[in-house]
Amino acid sequence: MLIKVPPASQPKPSEITSESAYFNRRQVIGASLAAAASLALPSCSQATLSGGSDLAFRKTSFGKGEALTPYEDVTRYNNFYEFGTDKSDPARYAHEMTVDPWSISIEGEAAKIGTYQLEDILKGVQLEERIYRFRCVEAWSMVVPWVGFSLASLLKRFEPTSKAKYVQFETLFRPEEMRGQRSAFSTIDWPYVEGLRIDEAMHPLSFLAVGLYGKEIPNQNGAPIRLVVPWKYGFKSIKSIVKIRFTEQRPKTSWELAGPSEYGFYSNVNPEVDHPRWSQKTERRLPSSLWSPNRIDTQKFNGYEQEVAGLYAGMDLAKYF
Repeated sequence: MLIKVPPASQPKPSEITSESAYFNRRQVIGASLAAAASLALPSCSQATLSGGSDLAFRKTSFGKGEALTPYEDVTRYNNFYEFGTDKSDPARYAHEMTVDPWSISIEGEAAKIGTYQLEDILKGVQLEERIYRFRCVEAWSMVVPWVGFSLASLLKRFEPTSKAKYVQFETLFRPEEMRGQRSAFSTIDWPYVEGLRIDEAMHPLSFLAVGLYGKEIPNQNGAPIRLVVPWKYGFKSIKSIVKIRFTEQRPKTSWELAGPSEYGFYSNVNPEVDHPRWSQKTERRLPSSLWSPNRIDTQKFNGYEQEVAGLYAGMDLAKYF
């Protein structure tokens, strides 16, 4: 089902939504397979480690047979520097982030730019579950059953022009609620920015997640909507998206600016190219412990080489890391 996005010349959805609908804003995520009926959901900010609201979704063959990482590890061991650098900080502090209401600004080289409320973006979307491997540049990994929809299916609705060579994404900037953004020791110039080449963004594997394990996505995992690009290191899968911009020039991303010798624009999982401070040849699959490290060999493109290698044909992946 296509999402009809109004042109920028029309009033913003927030300006024409009725009062009754405004106070029932979360009745839009998910649809049943048979009737496509929307679910009444509480605010994502109420999601806890015990699980948020159930979602209706279609199961897919992505990741069939993979051993899933336990929900507790997926939601308690996170990188979300907006809330601190310790892996437990996001689960401890992310409840301070308000995610309802939520809007996303569409900018740049596209026909239908403007600011859209999240519920209007999601209205009519049929959610699906995709089990993807998730590999962090720090050499730990997970297998997560994400719930969401194709990134390409959304981007196409804004009708990017021929000048749109890249897609830039931006995370929420709200220091009063995101304590890492007000830290004097942060190495990141906020707000957090990531980017993909347009063909990467349009690839069938690129995914926008609004849930995991069949439930509404918790704040610490990037509520209410985040990107998942499974063949790239985890920091490319930007969380809590508030801005999408189509650009002709390659954007400078946050980690690329913070450490250009360590974090390149492409950041494809590649065991043949070590991080300057550690090897990328193996990874620690969660759950793991000191006595049971569960270390496995890293696969090129995180195991998705057959699907995505053609995107980089002829490129020197040691140079364009």
